[in-house]
Amino acid sequence: MQKSIFEISKMDCPSEENLIRMKLDGIASIKNLDFDIPNRKLTVFHENQTDLIEKQIIDLNLGGKKLSTEITDETDFKEDTNQRKLLWTVLLINFAFFLIEMTAGLISKSMGLFADSLDMLADSFVYGISLFAVGGSLIQKKRIAKLAGYFQITLAIIGFAEVLRRFFFAATLPDFSTMVVVSTLALIANGICLYLLQKSKSKEEAHMKASMIFTSNDVIINLGVIIAGGLVHWLQSNKPDLIVGTIVFVLVVQGAVRILRLGR
Repeated sequence: MQKSIFEISKMDCPSEENLIRMKLDGIASIKNLDFDIPNRKLTVFHENQTDLIEKQIIDLNLGGKKLSTEITDETDFKEDTNQRKLLWTVLLINFAFFLIEMTAGLISKSMGLFADSLDMLADSFVYGISLFAVGGSLIQKKRIAKLAGYFQITLAIIGFAEVLRRFFFAATLPDFSTMVVVSTLALIANGICLYLLQKSKSKEEAHMKASMIFTSNDVIINLGVIIAGGLVHWLQSNKPDLIVGTIVFVLVVQGAVRILRLGR
């Protein structure tokens, strides 16, 4: 048995973990994957095929780099019987907040909330792919990944078009209080999801590192919308909301491209 340790510099939250799991699915030599999200490390227990595993990780463009490979006697891997339940929990939380933020974004006329809702939807897609394709073929997983990726990109393009329309033709002032309140709730929801998934690890941890939350893209986005809401109120301008919305749409497209890569 071999143990290879990888550094994944862009592995900020459990959605990247699920992307990696899908990418490595089908490699028969892999016996266990041990993710350390706070330290951005992945330990792969496998028999041979080191080069293939490394190539698959690098192909995801998440900053993957092999640190070491060594022989190990470890063979007793604990299976997390609650993994499916936890995936359902975080999927439902993310999808619920997709609906909440999408509705709030339309009502408050906030592109920041609208864009953040798509980021929540992106995470829902990743967890959904992991759940609904369990036991299915790799072809099924790739087909679902393609549909999810193209759907995300379509919504992001619609969002970009609306940002341009508002920037040049309609100076609609969003409701800053709705932006702040809903984004704060989304921030709490993301924190809960991260905590639940980190708690599911076989290794015991006394507490979840605070740095994990604040290095998560989802949390940064939530904070960005909250700040934008304050600036909208202070400046009486829709520009902060449009700027944050544009940034988030870019992140959503990047996430969609990652998902599409799984469909290749």
